[in-house]
Amino acid sequence: MTSHNPAPLSLEQQAALGSGADFWSTKEVGDVPSLVLTDGPHGVRRQVGATDHLGLAGSEAATCFPPAVGLGQSWDARLAGKVGAALGVESRALGVDVLLGPGINIKRDPRCGRNFEYYSEDPYLSGRLAASWVRGLQGTGVGASLKHFAANNTEHDRMRSSSDIAPRPLREIYLRAFQHVVQTAQPWTVMCSYNRINGTYASENHWLLTQVLRDEWGFDGVVVSDWGAVQDRVKAVAAGLDLEMPGNGGTADRQVVEAVEAEGLDADVVARAAARVVALAAKAEAGRAAPVPAFDAEAHHALARQVAARCVVLLKNEPVDGRTVLPLDTARSLAVIGEFARSPRYQGGGSSHVNPTRVDIPLDEIRALAGGADVGYAAGYTTDGSGDAAALRDEAVGAAAAADTAVVFLGLAAHQESEGFDREHIELPSEQLELLAEVVRAQPRTVVVLSHGGALRLGPVAEAAPAVLDGALLGQAGGGALADVLYGRVNPSARLTETVPVRIQDTPAFLDFPGEHGHVAYGEGLFVGHRWYDARDIEVAFPFGHGLSYTSFAYADLELTADAEGVTARVTVTNTGGVAGREVVQFYVAKPDSSVVRPPQELKGHACVDLAPGESERLSVLLDRADLAYWDIRGDRWVVEGGTYEVRAAASSRDIRATGTVEVTGDALVLPLTLDSTLGEVMATPGAAEALGVLMPMPQVAADNDVLGVDMARMMASIPVGRLLAFAGGAVTPADLDKLLTQLNSAQA
Repeated sequence: MTSHNPAPLSLEQQAALGSGADFWSTKEVGDVPSLVLTDGPHGVRRQVGATDHLGLAGSEAATCFPPAVGLGQSWDARLAGKVGAALGVESRALGVDVLLGPGINIKRDPRCGRNFEYYSEDPYLSGRLAASWVRGLQGTGVGASLKHFAANNTEHDRMRSSSDIAPRPLREIYLRAFQHVVQTAQPWTVMCSYNRINGTYASENHWLLTQVLRDEWGFDGVVVSDWGAVQDRVKAVAAGLDLEMPGNGGTADRQVVEAVEAEGLDADVVARAAARVVALAAKAEAGRAAPVPAFDAEAHHALARQVAARCVVLLKNEPVDGRTVLPLDTARSLAVIGEFARSPRYQGGGSSHVNPTRVDIPLDEIRALAGGADVGYAAGYTTDGSGDAAALRDEAVGAAAAADTAVVFLGLAAHQESEGFDREHIELPSEQLELLAEVVRAQPRTVVVLSHGGALRLGPVAEAAPAVLDGALLGQAGGGALADVLYGRVNPSARLTETVPVRIQDTPAFLDFPGEHGHVAYGEGLFVGHRWYDARDIEVAFPFGHGLSYTSFAYADLELTADAEGVTARVTVTNTGGVAGREVVQFYVAKPDSSVVRPPQELKGHACVDLAPGESERLSVLLDRADLAYWDIRGDRWVVEGGTYEVRAAASSRDIRATGTVEVTGDALVLPLTLDSTLGEVMATPGAAEALGVLMPMPQVAADNDVLGVDMARMMASIPVGRLLAFAGGAVTPADLDKLLTQLNSAQA
């Protein structure tokens, strides 16, 4: 196919290209070869025998890199690109043409069962990480599938429920990361989600798949359905779907042909969809022929360990007896406690479940780095409720008391969070919290290591333990990575990508999650994640962007300049501690005097910098002008508001280190005046006051403005001009007012 154009396709062949041959493959039609698509975002789940979409059947061995919940905590786009490239190499080795990822849905509520597959609660961060991942993957000749498009933020009733969202939050929160990836990384495919959006299935949503994705954003790839997401193939093709997966035995193909023959579906629409699949096949065939390094399982495991270490967040590290608990001292004995230390939780359940090439056991890796120090172990609890909880706890407490330091592994088991269902709470198991409390009483020098896919209520953990590491899910090499961080071979530098609430009742979507009777109301609007907690001044357990280090950093000399590309922020960062480390510098933007509702601040830029002790570097980060825009519902477009902006250089959303202001030139937004425009809006137009005064003299308002005990000018400013006709006594007609508005609109054009 790469050497010649494919033969013309019949209508039947075009329709056949629009659905799978089986669970993971497309059809070979004429000169168009079959393609292999498979999960997942953090590892290649290549099934060659029994197939399924829930991770039940086995798959070929592949590297399990940190899932998005872990990778996101690195805040490192370059690292995400390296993971994408490694996944591309493995995809090529396993005969995969399109890898189904990355997942970039927003973490709207911590209970969503699939949050482990997503990067962040923030669209800026999700978009940057995903775009780099896509570029890394596709650089190997393997296509990405950006998912799940769109507003798929709950697992409950996910194949029917409608995400009911107002235009501004839909654009600014739930579509913004997708837009960035599409326009900067050009993914080969975009996967439409199961759910409905404002009442219309994503697979049948012409506004979403054609008007927004193709006409506005310029996407020219294939729109593929999530597996089983198509309810009506004919409606889906008309809306902009190109490929229904998995195979349907040809039934839906015949329905497409019959719809065209009955003139219920435009033949050109079917032809365009088929042409996109043909183009995808050509890209895949070229990718198969391009040179790529051989899959080296050991090298990829080493990369997975390096990446995982960058994903570990040091939440807390307070001194005990004058010395911080971390990093661990190889000269001191250690008690490792918790079933997760020997049976690690390193990935999520469901369609992205990977068969790893190997798995590092945290206990083994800790012992390997302990330098001969005694390392004892006690299970402390079970993850399935079996065993004698009291006896296990007593054994663990005894081990902790006998050692110089204790490391307690806590978290959620696979059956407690997974694709397919949402959690009902964000609590750690009570037996784990009871264990921790007793261990700390026996051994004050205690470190907690957390493994989980969704956010947890961490107040009890933070109150009990002086040191806490959040590993989220770290992939197959997570055990070694945790040992590296615990012993200081790697200085922790990761940051939270999701706010940790004090309690579930404080979360933005608490009253509207997971929805009812087929609808999910996005009642919090724009105020998702840190935007919500800041706007309501709510105390949090750990803020968005939080993460500590074994060293310290200082910020100085913030300088801001604005131009047509955006705002360039320059700041000097210095490592003021005693060990080398990496700092993640975050830039939050505020518009306190905005004419529209906005969050108090929003993440609009970041940079990672590695510094030796005493070393300084002056960072320069562009805050893209497009990211400063809000979605104006009147003009149905992005608008950058002119005026003064505050830019805050920060170590987290609540650790602001430097603040500056900059003037930004705004976009012109000229809205046509209509009879429904208010008097205030009309009067703000140049020349309107005089012209309207001649046509329709306004009543004189007393100087003290207290004729009726109200502010008459402000009250009249809110009246639509068309309603003034009722007070004109017939002296002014609708035609007169229309003529005036036409003249004013022409003058503004």
